[in-house]
Amino acid sequence: MRIHIATDHAGLELSHFLIEQLREQGHEVFDHGPKEYDALDDYPAFCINAALAVVRDEQASIEVLGIVLGGSGNGEQIAANKVQGIRAALVWNESTAKLAREHNNANVVAVGARQHTQEEVLNLIQLFIAEPFSFDERHARRIGKIANFEQTGEIS
Repeated sequence: MRIHIATDHAGLELSHFLIEQLREQGHEVFDHGPKEYDALDDYPAFCINAALAVVRDEQASIEVLGIVLGGSGNGEQIAANKVQGIRAALVWNESTAKLAREHNNANVVAVGARQHTQEEVLNLIQLFIAEPFSFDERHARRIGKIANFEQTGEIS
C-alpha cells in the first residue's frame, strides 16, 4: 500500500520510526515533511500536502492511506480534513483505530506523538491499515452525505 506521512516537530522522531517500520513491512511510504527538527515549524502545509497526495492517488485508483502526526494530533487532523475528499480520524486506542476505517472509511489517520509510545502508535497504525471499510449501507450513506455537503454545501 502507498502511504503518505506528515508531521510537525513533535512527531518527527516518531515519523522516522514509522517510515522505517512501514517500509520494512512492504509499504511504499512518502514523507511530506518536515525534513529536519524545527520547534517553530508550521504543520499545516506538511499535512495538507500529504492529504492532497492521498486524494490524487485515490483518483488514480492507487491503494493509499495517509498518516499525520503531531503532539496531540488534533491540529494535524484538522489541517488534513480541509482537503476535499479527506476523512481524517484522530485515533487514540485500538477501537478508534479500527472504527475509523470500518465505519467511516477514513483515509487519513491522525495520532498524537506525545500521547503514546512508538510501539503503541505503530500498533494503532497497523490496525488502521488492516481494517477494511464495512460497506454497510448506513455507513456508506452517511459518508455520502458528508461528501455531498463537501461538494455542494447542501445538507441532506
